[in-house]
Amino acid sequence: MENQDINEENINKQEENVNETQDTQQENVTDTPSAEELLAVEKDRYIRLYAEFENYKKRTSKEKMEFFQYANQDMMISMLGVLDDFERALKEIAKNGSEADLQGVELIYNKFKSKLTEKGLKAMEVKTGDSFNVDFHEAITQIPAPSEELKGKIVDVIETGYTLGEKVIRFAKVVTGN
Repeated sequence: MENQDINEENINKQEENVNETQDTQQENVTDTPSAEELLAVEKDRYIRLYAEFENYKKRTSKEKMEFFQYANQDMMISMLGVLDDFERALKEIAKNGSEADLQGVELIYNKFKSKLTEKGLKAMEVKTGDSFNVDFHEAITQIPAPSEELKGKIVDVIETGYTLGEKVIRFAKVVTGN
């Protein structure tokens, strides 16, 4: 009898194990995603990866264009001194020199300036009476305003400012009225 009880007990345990195994297998079947779900997940991953790659390409392309645009910035800044010297020479020759000298220097100045303009250099347009803007102007000094409308405005331009593309490479040096 004891033997029979042990056998019945073993059979019951085996039946429980089989039931648990079947339950586990049924859970696994419902936990396993279908082919459509797997496809949707992979498609979403692909689209995100593709978008990320496109953003990377755009970013590196933009950085490369900026690099080429501003690669000659140091050279341009060093040439601004030469451009200033030409402008001063033109003023002096216009006062004291001959017409032939003036024409020769103007020819060289215009050719030099046009070559720099071709490379993206632009002179800032700053006039007396313009509002002072710290993004484009550097105030050298302040003087009493000659008239009421020039208070807080530009009274004189000492040195021309320049931009290379959209970037300011030299601020216009100005005198402001207070």
